[in-house]
Amino acid sequence: MSPSGESRWCQRWEFVTLVISCIVLSVFDRVMKELTVATEALELLTSREAREYRLIPFEIKGDQLGCYGEQGYDYENIVMEVEVLTGKRLKVVFLAEEEFSRLLGRHYRQECQARNRGAVSLTGGKGFLHDLIEEAYREHASDIHLEAYEDRCRVRFRIDGKLLERHVIEKGNYAALVNQVKILANLDISEKRLPQDGRILHDSGGSRFDVRVSSLPTIHGEKIVMRLLTRQIELLDLKNLGFSPGQLEAYLSAIRHPHGLVLISGPTGSGKSTTLYATLRLLNDVVSNILTIEDPVEYTLEGVNQVQLKEEVGLTFTSALRTFLRQDPDVIMLGEIRDADTAQMAIRSSLTGHLIFSTIHTNSAWGSVSRLIDMGVHPYLISDTLILCMAQRLVRLLCPECKREREPDEHAKRLLGEDSQPGKLYRAVGCEYCYYTGYSGRKAIYEVIPIDDELAGAIRTAENEVGHLLEERHIQTLQQSAIGLLKAGKTSLEEVLPFIS
Repeated sequence: MSPSGESRWCQRWEFVTLVISCIVLSVFDRVMKELTVATEALELLTSREAREYRLIPFEIKGDQLGCYGEQGYDYENIVMEVEVLTGKRLKVVFLAEEEFSRLLGRHYRQECQARNRGAVSLTGGKGFLHDLIEEAYREHASDIHLEAYEDRCRVRFRIDGKLLERHVIEKGNYAALVNQVKILANLDISEKRLPQDGRILHDSGGSRFDVRVSSLPTIHGEKIVMRLLTRQIELLDLKNLGFSPGQLEAYLSAIRHPHGLVLISGPTGSGKSTTLYATLRLLNDVVSNILTIEDPVEYTLEGVNQVQLKEEVGLTFTSALRTFLRQDPDVIMLGEIRDADTAQMAIRSSLTGHLIFSTIHTNSAWGSVSRLIDMGVHPYLISDTLILCMAQRLVRLLCPECKREREPDEHAKRLLGEDSQPGKLYRAVGCEYCYYTGYSGRKAIYEVIPIDDELAGAIRTAENEVGHLLEERHIQTLQQSAIGLLKAGKTSLEEVLPFIS
């Protein structure tokens, strides 16, 4: 046998030995409930390379790179090429075809080709920050989180309400990336002790949108959160947000009042701003003077006079509202009622013939009334001005491509009620279409309470127990709205559980 032939034989024997050892490892790994994948390992291959080579890097140990491979795939001519590409010795752990495809789709989204290799580069082309925003935009992420820790820094995307780790950044490069964000957002790069807020106008292939930037000093460096305001306000329509026909009718009736107070409650990220902007878009016409005070201004509306809150110079919700009353307004949108002064001004404004929209942080729609009373507003003033209170939340929707029917077990029947007819229930599975999350998109659910004379009387007497009055008016609660989505096969039991008491 010639030396070259012997060399090739040895290489092939080493490869066969590797394959045998990997098969053994794959059997061991399969018993694990969750396959672990390190983000720093993922970054050694782009999405295109991972799909071409059928490899998923999952760990780096010294000069060795562990990769998941697809059972039955021929890696003989791939191993050496990937070793040259990554500079690491390759160890392949084989997975079943279905299991491998699931993991590949979860960690390498097919649309995303801009994944960086190794250390983040802040030079060349349009830069890593531009690519990062583009990647988040393609993946329909709402927020980008840049976070610094003692030994590592990471990038996470919030997609459908859940945070997913996407990149690891070398500690030495993190400060340069933060400074780049701050420069583009017109923030002070020398100020690292105090929080700052700014905006970036991003152009994505002709589609321009704002990126809201917030910096926060932490013990290991500044944390940056960038919110992508990509939704086109022209497309916002109250009919598409999630209202039931009865709820939409009640809400439309309330916002047509010439004066009064409309309150929307819900935690951060529950879609309150989207509902308010869709409302203002509907009310916006040439005969109305609409003023808003927001923190921050998320979407710009042609024909609406929008004011950005600036508390550092004295422009607060209360002071802005006081000035608004001298601006001959018809409709006022107040970003949030945070304190007693703002609450009193909102009530005063609605009493003087203006339609006021605002948000408040409470757990339920009726809780808005109790919150105003706690702020020192007299109940009789609330009863005279409040025309509708509403609570809302966002629920993830099942992916229509992969959801699977499930039989309701005793636990589900008990949670949904003995007399409930669950219908067809579905569970999240995961596929290439939804990147193996099992969910695709979110939908708002609402609890809408129009205030009539009897409910106004209950407010006047500071009555907290109004459940029987709401039942008489067939007010659909958040729990009932969530269960409605479940019975319609649009969401899973796991998503509904937080709303079931």
